[in-house]
Amino acid sequence: MKNIRNFSIIAHIDHGKSTFSDRLIELCGGLTQREMKEQVLDTMDLEKEKGITIKAQSVTLNYKFNDIIYTINFIDTPGHVDFSYEVSRSLAACEGALLLIDASQGIEAQTLSNYNTAISMGLTVLPVINKIDLLMTNIEKIKLDIKEIIGINKYHCLQCSAKTGIGIKEIIEEIIYKIPAPQGNITLPTQALIIDSWFDNYLGVVAFIRVKNGIIYQGHKVIIMNNNKIYTVEKIGIFTPKKIALKYLKCGNVGWIILGIKNITDVPIGGTITSFINPSKNILSGFQKSTPKVYAGIFPVNTNDYKGFSTALKKLSLNDSALTFETENSGILGFGFRCGFLGLLHMEIIQQRLLREYNIDIIATTPTVKYEIETINNKIIYEDNPAKFPLINIIKVIKEPIVQCKILSPIIYVGKIIKLCSDKNGIQTDMIYYKNHVMLVYEIPMLEVIINFFDQLKSITKGYASLDYSFVKFKKADIVCINILINQKCVDALTIIAYKKQIYYSSRILVNKITSLIPRQQFDITIQAAVGNKIIASARIKPLRKNVIAKCYGGDISRKKKLIQKQKLGKKRMKNIGNVLLPSSVFLTVLNIKK
Repeated sequence: MKNIRNFSIIAHIDHGKSTFSDRLIELCGGLTQREMKEQVLDTMDLEKEKGITIKAQSVTLNYKFNDIIYTINFIDTPGHVDFSYEVSRSLAACEGALLLIDASQGIEAQTLSNYNTAISMGLTVLPVINKIDLLMTNIEKIKLDIKEIIGINKYHCLQCSAKTGIGIKEIIEEIIYKIPAPQGNITLPTQALIIDSWFDNYLGVVAFIRVKNGIIYQGHKVIIMNNNKIYTVEKIGIFTPKKIALKYLKCGNVGWIILGIKNITDVPIGGTITSFINPSKNILSGFQKSTPKVYAGIFPVNTNDYKGFSTALKKLSLNDSALTFETENSGILGFGFRCGFLGLLHMEIIQQRLLREYNIDIIATTPTVKYEIETINNKIIYEDNPAKFPLINIIKVIKEPIVQCKILSPIIYVGKIIKLCSDKNGIQTDMIYYKNHVMLVYEIPMLEVIINFFDQLKSITKGYASLDYSFVKFKKADIVCINILINQKCVDALTIIAYKKQIYYSSRILVNKITSLIPRQQFDITIQAAVGNKIIASARIKPLRKNVIAKCYGGDISRKKKLIQKQKLGKKRMKNIGNVLLPSSVFLTVLNIKK
């Protein structure tokens, strides 16, 4: 094990992690020149289109140094705050981390957050200044910022250009020198930590593991200790990044394992695999379960897709353990699921993957957060679906979730940031000045942060500010549910939550927007917004009128009146039994109104 090095590459979004990974693979010969391509570890089309890493990817490479061949296992991790759970799981498989910092952007909020996560897990962190080939970069300034904000001596900073390959060889040698070899004992009973998993249509569940002690052989029986189920190791191996099958994985190794599991719930993320012949008595400490921040109802457009939709969500949750879901039934949209996400980007990615990987068209309701509700009977309820809130007359207090936002920005944008946070009902708790930057710490309602806050922050600071946030508490809020009624029927999927001071404004805009999107029918359609039993906004869509007197040429006027009267009675009857078809754009409108 002394010749093994396990590390993760961590950074803020768009600081060059995937490009850096490409150069490592190229230098160590993981792929031939013909097989190489840009962002080789970003396997999803979505990752390439958006230019971000969504799933952490592992690679095992060999590097010869001082006539000794070292095995280097590294994991390329996401940089967006919505996927920080992927980063924490990846770090659990490592002894060290490379902290990449963009020479043009400098230290950003997620840089600091990822560094603190790595340090809290006891990892050795090597700071690397990337993109040194860019013009107009001040390397000395970045080094001073690293020393002042992070606390790492500037002489310990490495430099490279992942695009051109400058400095990559020196960084690999520094990794061999400074990142410790993995701890473990090959003679102890086998213990392997399940870090990640995904579903293969031909192979079943594929698990990504880090062997902590002992050896796992192909063909041997193993036990998943968390559910005491016994399986036979069908295949085992590593990624180079090509999938390479081996006869065994020993302690210190990171790789994949196939146990012939078809039931996707049988592989717990953070679980422990041990040998059937000589089992371990102790389970490895897993991961702290991620808590969703954003909730939304997701329904298939075609109700016949429900079964396939259910299977698709289960497979996605195996690959993305931060995704949670439970069944939900809407009177308008039918059967679907109430899903929990880590943020709006996470929600968007899941929707896109459902469409692209499983060909399922969906409708998503407006995203909300989880509220704490105290009733007049002093009962505490936690609810994320506004349509399921208790009646207004039995609610005593509603408390909304508050997040602590850490905003790192150049000093010149402080005034604009303070105004934005104030507009979002934020309360400043701290302000830390560095030489050229300032860290603003605010407590802001979570709903205000997840809806468009990051985009507005980037806009007012020309892209220089960065954001990191975490839940801190529930706080009493003066908010109510606004129900949308279409022809006196409540559309539960369009129920929204708003502050009392904004209900008339929000209701009027929402009602008018929905009115413009619903196509005219042959009967009256009334759209209303209500708080409890009180209607606070209303609009009417006039019916289409068929010209029933078109064929009446001359003659008595009374005949025309009879035909028009008959048409009126028919329209009234049609209104009583008619169903209004709501286009999917109506549900997207709610999100746009919130923005």
